[in-house]
Amino acid sequence: FHLKKKRSVMEDELEGLRANFPLSFGKTSKVSAPIESIHSATRRTDAGADAGVSSDFATKKPDSGFPSLTSSSETWLRTARGPNRNPNSSSLKDDVAMGPPPPPSKPTREEEEEDDGVMMGPPPPPAKGPGNGNDSDDEEEMIGPPPPPPAVVDSDEDSDEDDVYDDEENRYKIPLSNEIQLKGHTKIVSSLAVDSAGARVLSGSYDYTVRMYDFQGMNSRLQSFRQIEPSEGHQVRSLSWSPTSGQFLCVTGSAQAKIYDRDGLTLGEFMKGDMYIRDLKNTKGHICGLTYGEWHPRTKETILTSSEDGSLRIWDVNNFLSQTQVIKPKLARPGRIPVTTCAWDREGKRIAGGIGDGSIQIWSLKPGWGSRPDVYVGKAHTDDITSVKFSSDGRILLSRSFDGSLKVWDLRQMKEALKSFEGLPNNYPQTNVAFSPDEQIILTGTSVEKDSTTGGLLCFYDRTKLEIVQKVGISPTCSVVQCAWHPRLNQIFATSGDKSQGGTHILYDPTQSERGACVCVARAPRKQSVDDYQPEPVIHNPHALPLFRDPPSRKRQREKTLKDPAKAHKPELPMTGPGHGGRVGTTGSSLLTQYLLKQGGMIKETWMEEDPREAILKYAEVAVKDPKFIAPAYSQTQPKTIFAKSDDEEEEGDVKK
Repeated sequence: FHLKKKRSVMEDELEGLRANFPLSFGKTSKVSAPIESIHSATRRTDAGADAGVSSDFATKKPDSGFPSLTSSSETWLRTARGPNRNPNSSSLKDDVAMGPPPPPSKPTREEEEEDDGVMMGPPPPPAKGPGNGNDSDDEEEMIGPPPPPPAVVDSDEDSDEDDVYDDEENRYKIPLSNEIQLKGHTKIVSSLAVDSAGARVLSGSYDYTVRMYDFQGMNSRLQSFRQIEPSEGHQVRSLSWSPTSGQFLCVTGSAQAKIYDRDGLTLGEFMKGDMYIRDLKNTKGHICGLTYGEWHPRTKETILTSSEDGSLRIWDVNNFLSQTQVIKPKLARPGRIPVTTCAWDREGKRIAGGIGDGSIQIWSLKPGWGSRPDVYVGKAHTDDITSVKFSSDGRILLSRSFDGSLKVWDLRQMKEALKSFEGLPNNYPQTNVAFSPDEQIILTGTSVEKDSTTGGLLCFYDRTKLEIVQKVGISPTCSVVQCAWHPRLNQIFATSGDKSQGGTHILYDPTQSERGACVCVARAPRKQSVDDYQPEPVIHNPHALPLFRDPPSRKRQREKTLKDPAKAHKPELPMTGPGHGGRVGTTGSSLLTQYLLKQGGMIKETWMEEDPREAILKYAEVAVKDPKFIAPAYSQTQPKTIFAKSDDEEEEGDVKK
């Protein structure tokens, strides 16, 4: 009782003491890694080695002294130090104060004499009169940042370089400083789709699967939350989200496209046409493998697909049994030429198609429109077209082809391309071309060639100047197929891979990008607890017992016997002549025992010298005295043997008759 009373008194005293301290006193806060160290782990090591026009990302080293300085701060520091400072010099970084200021040192006599005119604090009002000693000609030092200097036109080369550097820095803000990779596929990733909010990523591959990634639910392990196989044995060729991001379209090498909801559950599969009907307009669907598909940018019920059967079809999501419109492209000669790619414009009022003969055809969706194209560009490329892309203003069309070129077309004058960028190897029919969010930059990927030492690149081009901006190395051994620059996340997606691996690379900059990769990289995976327990699954397989096993086939038994060295051992051939190597030889094609008996005279071979009739009659008396076999059976009924007459006598009797 006394102990309980003392304990209650002590607890009351402790409660009184706790009232004087904050609630967080004595509690250890969860130590988390700083965000700078997390992003430094994903920083690209070769950011400064990328080929092309130098920008702030190509010149900035990953281990810079001030990673948190923005471009505006750098510009201000450069102007504060004068126009003749080189932006690439290391003194710019060395002059920036990082951390608390050092303690002030004691001034010397010379410094005290020089500091007589230093003004500390707000300046006093100027004294009236000519002898106040505060003339404007006197040089005085100022504490703190100086005001921005007036714009002065300088003809020096250093100032010109400064202006060019500032223009490039402000013009091309490409997020390339950091990189992560979404892995999981076993072959090259051929299709990519990111929803409008930037929350979920879809990647389709030549391994026949589609993987779904969710940035909000994904940690630093970067694992997909769902994997689906749309069509068994068919490559995934295209993925496209609906305008509301509630459904997505999956196009494979089969003739039927599928619709899935946001969580990867199948909603429906479009109809397949009758391959025996010659006119494609009379079939209810595609009759050959699909090549590309895209959702309408405005209407959530409309879908466009292209196929190897030489047609484009517009579908209604609410009706999977038949298409709403069939488009047959214009051909130079009758036949079936595959439509390799297709695209909507931003408003969904025009359709562009890339034909297997190298032509580009554009249809306008207007009342009474048909299969006759409004724009026809024959021989736009010398090989199959892999991608076409409209600009949002409806003036520019981009096309990518197997011939290793990227062409920029003016939709108002389609007779000749504005610019053709050559030397871009392309080995995959899904290689696309894309715009930046402000559509000032064009980007596309390249494939790895057999005898080339260059890996897969992501190339950036200026839309206005029509010149290359930068080339970024994505993978030294894998080709780059699909690419996209998301406007909300400000992150660049690029798919790559080869015959044995595949992944999606995400390029971002922590100072410019938002959400997306920045969220999942900073989220550490859950640590396993001591109390975690997961029982091992028990597999019930009664047919594994020998009693229930099927008897092996004779073919397998023969194969098993042939693999057994003891049973499959070939017997040794008999030797002729004298023995050698530990084996006893034979002489005169007989065994050793017979040979020795013959030589000793114990076995005499008389059958060659004896008459066979005499040899048989030798046993006649023995047969009469001791009959065996058939003779004893007739000893009582027929003691005297009656022999049949010869055949000659019978024949003579027949002749007389």
